[in-house]
Amino acid sequence: MEPALILPPDRDERWDLAKQIGVETAVVHTLEIGDGSRPWKYEDLLELTQTFREYGIDVGVIEGCVPISDTTRLGRDGRDQEIDRFKQYLRNLGELDVPVVAYDWMAGKRWARTSTAIPTRGGSLTTGYDDELMQGAPDQEIAPIDADELWEGLEYFLNEVVPVAEEAGVKLALHPDDPPIDSLRGVDRIVTSPANYDRVMEMYDSEYNGITLGQGNFAAMGADIPEMIRHFDERINFVHFRDVEGNNRKFVEKWHDDGPTDMHACIEAYRDIGFEGPVRVDHVPTMATEENSNPGYMTLGRLYATGYLKGLLEATE
Repeated sequence: MEPALILPPDRDERWDLAKQIGVETAVVHTLEIGDGSRPWKYEDLLELTQTFREYGIDVGVIEGCVPISDTTRLGRDGRDQEIDRFKQYLRNLGELDVPVVAYDWMAGKRWARTSTAIPTRGGSLTTGYDDELMQGAPDQEIAPIDADELWEGLEYFLNEVVPVAEEAGVKLALHPDDPPIDSLRGVDRIVTSPANYDRVMEMYDSEYNGITLGQGNFAAMGADIPEMIRHFDERINFVHFRDVEGNNRKFVEKWHDDGPTDMHACIEAYRDIGFEGPVRVDHVPTMATEENSNPGYMTLGRLYATGYLKGLLEATE
């Protein structure tokens, strides 16, 4: 397994910190670290990957900031042009030896939380979701959206892009819906259960049609995480190492060493299936001395969780 960290496209102290703790794989997810740039064109991707490599860090995953939108997710006019752009994006990444693209299939509001400052261990701040608090919220602007639209859009997308991903040597990793509930403010969601993931995997039988094993999301689904790891096996192309307490309707993010999931058993399961891909710690609490300006993605918690992850990896060798 390759411990990885989300790092900004332009070098700053986070690059140095990653190297100092022995992490040499970057996940580029500009939207989650507060940078709205989207490196899609070949020239941008070339500069991005080379800048990292010259510093001794490989780009292991491009996540989130990918050139697809609800136009494609919902099968609207213009999706063929958008899918063509995504195909070229995969070819570009293949030329530049970027092995994984992580994407999601959430329409409208994607990552949803009802609190981003819940006190947890030692006064650190974490995030959570409570569906009861969403019941009085107005429908999203794009509502109503039916699950059938999302299923049709996803199957069409996979049939178009997986052959190109295979040719390019770039694996796709579908992220779970977060939170994994059937509907959010009038918009249905479909990547919400192990059974629905099985359906996605059956749409196109290829290791290039794979998943992001978001441990916290699967925990919220009520799944046994080590069992899921063994179940999805070679279709796991990327891992989000995190944990939650609760269920899909109400949960709180936990410190990685303080949640209900047996994290050591998870690492053993990854070893058992021979997983050698990138794994990044995700959704960490905000610690003392930090502003809570980007909940879940401040620096100190990610460093701590990475150390914990590396300890578990060493313990299973």
